[in-house]
Amino acid sequence: MSTPTAGEFPRFSVLDVLLTACRREQAEDSIVAAARNPSSRAYACVFAVDSVLKCRDDPNLARIANEADWTLCDGMPLVLIGRRVARRDVSRCYGPDIMLGVLDKGRAAGLRHFFYGGTNEETVRLLRENLERRFPGLTVAGSIVPPFRPLTEKEKAETAAAIDAARPDVVWVGLGTPKQDYWTHEMRPLLKVPVIVNVGAAFNFHAGTVRQAPPWMRRNCLEWLYRLCVEPRRLWRRYLVGNPRFVALVLRQVLSGRPRRLGAEA
Repeated sequence: MSTPTAGEFPRFSVLDVLLTACRREQAEDSIVAAARNPSSRAYACVFAVDSVLKCRDDPNLARIANEADWTLCDGMPLVLIGRRVARRDVSRCYGPDIMLGVLDKGRAAGLRHFFYGGTNEETVRLLRENLERRFPGLTVAGSIVPPFRPLTEKEKAETAAAIDAARPDVVWVGLGTPKQDYWTHEMRPLLKVPVIVNVGAAFNFHAGTVRQAPPWMRRNCLEWLYRLCVEPRRLWRRYLVGNPRFVALVLRQVLSGRPRRLGAEA
């Protein structure tokens, strides 16, 4: 059975965000296929629990997520809802892993990659060096580290021109939600690149400037605990306030029967 192309996967609803029901390998294959199509103009959001909650408070962000060709389940809680409530065949599409999978599989097709984001030039330099070492033959077409402020209209046009001049097949965006999702939605019409993928903290992880949670914690819904211990001042509100709120809202949705019904219809 062939892998669905961009936008063809079924969806299931979590707090009115329509998440893509697919396995990681399927997501990687469909992104590579879209990247090989010069006429493609696709984009992917990669969402965890915090991203879904942000959509709850920001209807424009929810619209961007629901219009994306893929809105992938980065967090295990979302995967479990998809499997057990919406009855979908879905696995975790962890942004850093999706990035590695597409970079690896794209080598055979000669895909060209562009990095937009990162905390500073040194992080992006390390990112590029680590990935080129890990994947011999990888083609990195270029990178841009944007300023920590909104771009002017002139800067947006210059950014689009610089990216298109590099002729990438995939642009990887590492700005964090919701900034990266708003950037992608705004820049998508200006860019000729076939695929844009938002991957959040993947740049820092693959550059080695931020440590990832151990695999066993990522598999068992405990990554939030690891990250909270590493960055308590920045993340305490997200996890200690956001997680209980998410559970309460999802329980309300589950009791209403909406995830199963929308999962069957999408």
